[in-house]
Amino acid sequence: MTVEVPDLVVPVREGMVNQQLRYALRSWEAHLPHRRVWIIGYRPPWVGGVEHIPTQQAGGTKFQNTTLAMRHACQHPEISDPFLWANDDMFLMEPLDRMPMLHRGPVREVEQYYAARASGAYLRGMRATRQLLADLGHQDPLSYELHVPLPVRKAGMLRALDAGQGVEALHKRSLYGNLAQIGGEQIRDVKVMHRGPRFDRSTPFLSTMPDSFTNGEVGRMIRARFPSPCGYETGRP
Repeated sequence: MTVEVPDLVVPVREGMVNQQLRYALRSWEAHLPHRRVWIIGYRPPWVGGVEHIPTQQAGGTKFQNTTLAMRHACQHPEISDPFLWANDDMFLMEPLDRMPMLHRGPVREVEQYYAARASGAYLRGMRATRQLLADLGHQDPLSYELHVPLPVRKAGMLRALDAGQGVEALHKRSLYGNLAQIGGEQIRDVKVMHRGPRFDRSTPFLSTMPDSFTNGEVGRMIRARFPSPCGYETGRP
């Protein structure tokens, strides 16, 4: 059964005050149509009015923890199908009627961008996921590794997670998007990683790093846009 207004599912790391989550929730309540919010992992004490699925995160990498959270979401009978998968640092700056399907363009181009700037588990996971997709017949796959919410259908994502077992830092959004052939519109990623004032203010989507949110112009703009507590806050610090 297709749900007209989907649930919003958010993986959250343990032990964080998480002011980014506070303002993300404010932005989602104001601008993103959804039925319920589900937090998977750690629920900060100030968060209320949400559903919560605790998970064991000790010893796992962030990639393993979010993959586990995704599997929990897909297997939980009360979470809508489809649902919206979001991170706690994604903000909606304008009202939407529904969340569109968005991608970042070919993985090969995104891989070139990261290879010129950094290395590490994320890039290795991107390459491993691209190779897995090629082995499965997708020679020029699209990247869905955007910092915006992703509409997810449970059966398709579970098939992707099963196919990607063994990949160290699985790019599960991209594996799912290509295997399920979800298509979508291409946009540039909206993550703002610096403190300065130069970023795209016309997009309805923004995402931050902890430093750019706390100390940067983008964080000041987001906090000014959503100054009032929302229904997902208890009033506790």
